[in-house]
Amino acid sequence: MSRAAPETIVIPARHGKAFSIDRGQAAKLINTHGQQVLDTWAFNRDDLGEYLSMDQTRSINSTIYIRTGDRLVTNHRRPILTILDDTSPGRHDTLLCACNRAIYTELGVTTYHRNCVDNLHEALGALGLSVPFTPAPLNLFMNIPVKGDGAIERLPPASRPGDYILLRAEIDLVLVLSACPQDITLINGGQPTDAHVEILDGAAAARA
Repeated sequence: MSRAAPETIVIPARHGKAFSIDRGQAAKLINTHGQQVLDTWAFNRDDLGEYLSMDQTRSINSTIYIRTGDRLVTNHRRPILTILDDTSPGRHDTLLCACNRAIYTELGVTTYHRNCVDNLHEALGALGLSVPFTPAPLNLFMNIPVKGDGAIERLPPASRPGDYILLRAEIDLVLVLSACPQDITLINGGQPTDAHVEILDGAAAARA
């Protein structure tokens, strides 16, 4: 018997979406056009005060990078996501903050500019949820090389059209994705685009 293909959900350029995902399911995050950064957050569905933590993840893995097989942990140091596969060159950032209104003001923008912080809270609000804080994001496909002296560079993504990363939920969670609106610098290659996500059940995730 053939299995129905998973639904492909569009994350519109410059906007965010939130998804409820059960433990054992996986999210396939697809960089459709190859140059789009996805700011990524995950929250314990039963306690939004527990969330994917970049500092705890760097600490437990002893690296600033993420790789296939890595477990990403919460602020309580519990696994929340596991990287099952990554077809991109593996350039992802765990260091920089989500873009926000203040950043665009610093860049000379004088009117409202969509940003990943607002996208996070709008996306949670669409599910009737809210948090009084903004955790540091996992910046998927963001190309931020770190030099030997500790300086960082901001380069266009190295990912290619159709590259994806596959993340398995280790607890029941809420996943939030923002198709980063940054169009002043080259973070998104200069032009934000849409991206896509597929939610896979456990069996489909194992076959992916």
